[in-house]
This record gives sequence, C-alpha cells and structure tokens, in this order.
Amino acid sequence: MNLTILGCHSATPRTSAHPTAQVLEMRGHLFLIDCGEGTQVQLRKLKVKFSRIRNIFISHLHGDHFFGLVGLISTFRLLGREVDLHIYGPEGIKEAIVLQLKLGNSWTNYNLIFHELSSKSPETLFEDEKVSVETIPLDHRVYTNGFLFREKPGERKLNLDAAVKSRIDNSYFSKAKQGHDIENRDGVLIKNETVTHPPDPPVSYAYCSDTAYLPKIVDQIKGVTVLYHESTFLESHQHLAEATKHSTAKEAAVIAKKAEAGTLILGHYSGRYKDLEDFRREAQNVFDNVELSEDGKTFKF
Repeated sequence: MNLTILGCHSATPRTSAHPTAQVLEMRGHLFLIDCGEGTQVQLRKLKVKFSRIRNIFISHLHGDHFFGLVGLISTFRLLGREVDLHIYGPEGIKEAIVLQLKLGNSWTNYNLIFHELSSKSPETLFEDEKVSVETIPLDHRVYTNGFLFREKPGERKLNLDAAVKSRIDNSYFSKAKQGHDIENRDGVLIKNETVTHPPDPPVSYAYCSDTAYLPKIVDQIKGVTVLYHESTFLESHQHLAEATKHSTAKEAAVIAKKAEAGTLILGHYSGRYKDLEDFRREAQNVFDNVELSEDGKTFKF
C-alpha cells in the first residue's frame, strides 16, 4: 500500500501549499481521494498516470476538496480517455460538475458515472476480490464522509522446497496458494499448511477528512493500519476547531489511540502555523507513531 499526498493544506491554495488531494495505491488499484484545486498539476508533477485513475472519492463539497475535479475531468477528455470514470461524492456533485461541462460544451467522450451519497450510516461503495471501500460518516459543516479502504486477505505463499519434497506436481501450485489440500504424485493428500505459508496480513487505510472530534468512528476503524485524520488546528486554537467543526492534532491523536491504529498521519493544516512539527509534538503527547503529511510525499506501508 502506497499513499501519495498531492496536497494537505486547508482553505486557499498557495505557491507552496496545495489543498487536499491524495492518491492511494492498493492491490493494483489507484484511488484518487479528494481533488482540491491544482490536483492535476500535482499528478503530472509526481508522474501519476492519469489512465490508472478509475475511481475518485470526494469527501464533501467545500472547494478545497473538489474544485480541481472539473478540470481533471476535462483534461481526461482532451487526452482521449475511453475508460469509465466513477465519482463517489455527496448529493449535488453531479449537478455541480455537469453544469460546468454543459456551459462549456465540454461533454466527455467516456462514461462519467456519479454515485451520489446521502446516508449517515456507513455503506460499501466499491468492492472486488481484492479491496473494499466504505464510507465513514463525519461531522462537519456540510454533509461529509471519510473513506475506509481495506485489503482482503491474499493468497497463501508457496513453500517451494516443502512442495517439491512432498512430491506435489507444479500444476497444483496455484491451487495450493488458494488454500486447498493437494493430492501428490503418489495419491497422498498433503495438508495445505505443510506446503504453504500464511499470506501477508491485509492492510487498511482510514481517511478522515474535515470533521469535528468524533469518537463514534472508533469502532468502525478499530485496528486500522494507517489513519489519516485532519488536524486543522493546535490545542491553542481549540475554540476555532469547535466553531468550524474541525479537529486539533491532540484530538486526532486521541482517535488514533482509541482506535489502536498502527500509524497516524496528520494533515489539513491551517495556514496560520509556521512550524508543522508543532502538530507532531502535540499529537505525540497522546499517540506515539505520528507522521506529518507533506505535499508530494509518499508513504509506503
């Protein structure tokens, strides 16, 4: 699992601070999460292949999370895209995008499929044999969701030496990796666990976009491998966090600790702060394993 931060700052873009957008690579999928202004420029700068993006998840309809979307959709058209593009976001996102395409007479030459969301309970948005994605309902000034991405358990790993020693024909290696007991060349049934190793533990990623402190999400994200949680403010401005329905670095760390997350990544910083290390220091008073998102940074898990 690789996570690339395209932008991690709140409100307006600046020359050195891009609004929220991320790319998550998981089991062959490349998911775009939020699409603030300038996202396609960041994608180009970081050499992310546009053609691999087939699913875009928009947390809410504040501009710093989706103003880059119509531009990206238009660029896909100019590049001759043919593959379907699925967009998951709050009710109203289709109207907002389609109106701009209509007024500009810029209809796409590929299928643009909107999945509009309104549920205040978690719901599964995407699922195949490798990955599932579900909403994490959040508490912000407008309807907002985070997203929980989870790998499904992979195949077992073949112990080649043990398989050869057990006289298993190589035509059955794939079946062994799928977890089946195998009959060897002598007609003896070989137990699967004697010729394979367990698969790597599946990883998970919880993206918690703009939200007030919300302990009720803990049960849903319990044991998550990586938690991204907004931390717009430090505790010295907790009154602003409460008024705007954002979180502080300390509050994000409390969520991570309660959820027993493996790693906490902070982001969505207010521009009022000069030293982002202050966010890490504040969070580490509560939770040890804290990372800071930075524009252009890739995390590998």
